[in-house]
Amino acid sequence: MPDPIETLRLKVVDHVRGVFNDRAGGQEPVPPSDDALFAKNTPIRMVHADLVGMMTGGIRSLMLQMLHPEALQGVLDHSNFREDMHGRLRRTARFIAVTTFGHRDEAMKAIERVNRIHARVGGTLPDGTPYQAANPRTLAWVHVAEAQSFLAGYIRHVRPDMPSADQDEYYRQFAIVARALGADPVPETRREAEAIFREFRSELRPSAEAREVAQLVLNQRPKGTPPAVQTMIGADSVAMLPDWARQMLRLRRPIVSALPARAATWGMGRTLRWAFKQN
Repeated sequence: MPDPIETLRLKVVDHVRGVFNDRAGGQEPVPPSDDALFAKNTPIRMVHADLVGMMTGGIRSLMLQMLHPEALQGVLDHSNFREDMHGRLRRTARFIAVTTFGHRDEAMKAIERVNRIHARVGGTLPDGTPYQAANPRTLAWVHVAEAQSFLAGYIRHVRPDMPSADQDEYYRQFAIVARALGADPVPETRREAEAIFREFRSELRPSAEAREVAQLVLNQRPKGTPPAVQTMIGADSVAMLPDWARQMLRLRRPIVSALPARAATWGMGRTLRWAFKQN
């Protein structure tokens, strides 16, 4: 007779893999490699392995990225985000998985593929200023927003007492990928990341388009995902944003739902870590 607990665990694993992998296109989960860019049990692999931290951090990151005019315009001009926001998030998650856990050769192929795409992406801002996706400074903002957000999600949901030395090592490791993508400047410590983050404040702008992307990423639900789960993840992501970013995006801090959302996402995180403990 099948073990009902094991059946439940496998069902959870199967559903999550379906959300993060394009099964219709024959995509399978990225197999962890002993010859990856980063060794097992190092900070970047621990941070990027936690699904809830990465989901909340990923949504926070995208909302921050869209406050940069060039990053936003690239999305508006060169993606079908309105029809396939989940696909965009899934492709980002796939890239993170390959470069963090996959064989180093596959990781470098993924980086080269993104670099080729960025080389072809460009256009003009509404004020007539030309932009290029390969601009090192724009790439730096995208990287810093991602790194800070992923780490914030992990600390919030998994390891509130993460030592500063491990946080610095996370930035040093993630810097390898950022530099290979052409980003500059790239932080190698938490203090450097905070300084670069502050420096970019003067370049960020509120806009109707940035607010539209924020609403899409908060409300577009992957097929099969319960509405309550999407609401919990979204509320926690908004709660993690700096006050000034919420104001620019016209998002309210979820004061009433913040504690329930955090408790719910914490519980969901425990469930997912349990489900994937043998996978």
